[in-house]
Amino acid sequence: MKKKYSSIREKLKIVVDKKTTDEMASLTHYLHNHKNGVSQYYKPRAEAYLNILHEELDIVEEPSFQGYLPIDWDIPFPTPKNPKFKFIDLFAGIGGIRMAYQNIKGKCVFSSEWDSFAKKTYEANYGEVPFGDITKIPANEIPDHDLLLGGFPCQPFSIAGVSKKNSLGRQHGFLDKTQGTLFFDIARIIEHKRPKAFMLENVKNLVSHDKKKTFRVITETLEEIGYSIHHKVLDAKYYVPQHRERIIIVGFDKSIFNDKEKFQFPKPPDTELAIKDILEKKVEEKYTLSDKLWNYLQEHKRKHQAKGNGFGYGLTDINGVSRTISARYYKDGSEILIPQDNKNPRRLTPRECARLQGFPDSFIIPVSNNQAYKQFGNSVAMPLIQAVGKSIIKELKRANELR
Repeated sequence: MKKKYSSIREKLKIVVDKKTTDEMASLTHYLHNHKNGVSQYYKPRAEAYLNILHEELDIVEEPSFQGYLPIDWDIPFPTPKNPKFKFIDLFAGIGGIRMAYQNIKGKCVFSSEWDSFAKKTYEANYGEVPFGDITKIPANEIPDHDLLLGGFPCQPFSIAGVSKKNSLGRQHGFLDKTQGTLFFDIARIIEHKRPKAFMLENVKNLVSHDKKKTFRVITETLEEIGYSIHHKVLDAKYYVPQHRERIIIVGFDKSIFNDKEKFQFPKPPDTELAIKDILEKKVEEKYTLSDKLWNYLQEHKRKHQAKGNGFGYGLTDINGVSRTISARYYKDGSEILIPQDNKNPRRLTPRECARLQGFPDSFIIPVSNNQAYKQFGNSVAMPLIQAVGKSIIKELKRANELR
């Protein structure tokens, strides 16, 4: 008889916070992967942790997985039955890329994310706690996989990120030792694990950063370790009602494809989307801007217009698409404001932000509004990523690399 994951979570007190360790990640990864040939990567630490939990929580039954398996995954987004390929989810955030690839029959066998609040959201929706700092995880501790996926941190390369670091007298790009070098951890794992293909996502500005030197280093590094590279800036506005341009980098192992893959990025669907279609019918008054904040934003915009630049709030045409939502949306919501009759405009609700990125309403938001705004602003436009994924999987199937 299957046990529900929700009851196991409660019994073992699987709670994700700043104290969460990789032992809990090992446990939840093992529960997901005990049957698919990668259990050896997680079982030793998972068993040790389960023993500790039984002792600490004074659980009477034997500290064995036999009492927990098999599991009824009563979570919003369980692994698809009979998956067709395996992938890993690096810099996972809240799982937007995972969702896209699960939707096309992929099985996630490893996830990593350092932010504890994002981990909380991830576990609530996928029943898995991501491992932490990827720089501290040896590549040989990561299971074999068909696809490596990752939206590596964009702040060192984004226009806003570069401007902020310049103003603070700090380095950006690859000279940013905290985030800019994380790309090389991706390269490290790709070189060691040799996935058949990979997909990376980042901000549009990555292409032009540092007079195009940064992007040249990235592509040359990936080519040197044996992958043919395809890249394109894609706009999410054809998939969600949001103007959101991102660079997508796709690579194929030359030892398998011999530079002869026929991969093409998806053609944008012929759609006209409108932000009004994702708005909630009833919205609490707290989302309406106060007079003080609304006056401040208007004055801020006037000052910048006088200087000849375009900084300022964005009052959205609800019959069209919005500006790009960012992680700073929690501060004042200024980039996407919804007009209201006879009152100040309002910011989007967290649920509307989720919809703006293509997340279904069944996606659980277990964190505060501020954290939710950061998480959706940092996430991906899920339907766009799914469209790219379909094109990659099509190529793997064509080359007989998948069943």
